[in-house]
Amino acid sequence: MATLFGFFLNKVSDRITLFSAWTEQINAITENGLTFMDPDGNKWTRRLNITNNLHHVPPTDVALILVKSYQTKHTVGQVKGVLRPNGLAVTLQNGLGNVEILQAALGGDRVVAGITYHAANLSALACVQHAGAGKTFLGMKVGRETQLNEIVNLLNKAGIQTELIKNIASLSWSKLIVNAGINPLTALLEIENGDLLHDPLLGKILAATVQEVAAVATRHGISLPHSDPVEHVFDICRATARNRSSMLQDIVRGAKTEIEAINGAVVDLGVRYGIPTPVNQFLLEQVQSKQAGETFEPDRLNDLEAWPKSALQC
Repeated sequence: MATLFGFFLNKVSDRITLFSAWTEQINAITENGLTFMDPDGNKWTRRLNITNNLHHVPPTDVALILVKSYQTKHTVGQVKGVLRPNGLAVTLQNGLGNVEILQAALGGDRVVAGITYHAANLSALACVQHAGAGKTFLGMKVGRETQLNEIVNLLNKAGIQTELIKNIASLSWSKLIVNAGINPLTALLEIENGDLLHDPLLGKILAATVQEVAAVATRHGISLPHSDPVEHVFDICRATARNRSSMLQDIVRGAKTEIEAINGAVVDLGVRYGIPTPVNQFLLEQVQSKQAGETFEPDRLNDLEAWPKSALQC
């Protein structure tokens, strides 16, 4: 996602610097540029400023944070080193807990929560495929309206359709529900999003996962933007049918996933509030096992229907 945003922003500003720890990708982009492929297969290549040396990153007014959730604690120190005193750190990350980590290190006034509904796949180290376009939303922050409007205008100018909204928490949880439902199943089965709709059992598991997250969200005081979260997630599956979820991409390349910040965070809150989340717990454990190198047997999904007071009847 960082390369996708970097490509778009590079079209309208030569002051964009990408900071990454992925040496192989840095070398590939530095040598050959970043190739962008749109959903129709059209390609463009652009040269980007990308580095893993913090001394090569100039003082910045805006730090756009798109690292994996488990990298936030490490990244926040790097952000603190380059962000100007009045600068803003904008997180478009998946999962829960990122905003709190950033606020603890940078101060609540310097952190802006946001979400994006763009989808992207890395088809090669220096090639990003735009798998689906969607809106990006940033949360309003009192006293920072001028800066935020400047950021929104820049993103829109770059072709990233962006809006400022007051209740970003509602949309953040809505996206969490989507990620919790789609990502672990696609990662375990190594299938595209749309494939979840072709099997009745997968549809049941998807619905049960979503219902558990929605129950936790409600208890957490979140007013969800969709009256039927399950149907909303099914709609996302249809709209992104050919997309390979970020969790699936992580599994395929042997990287750590964000399962703890997504389904794991739901399980933790469920324990706090006394809300059962057995399906999320199951998905959490299975992804953790696969991430550790264990082979996932699809027949394990059939066990869910055999549970007493089946979790799929929620």
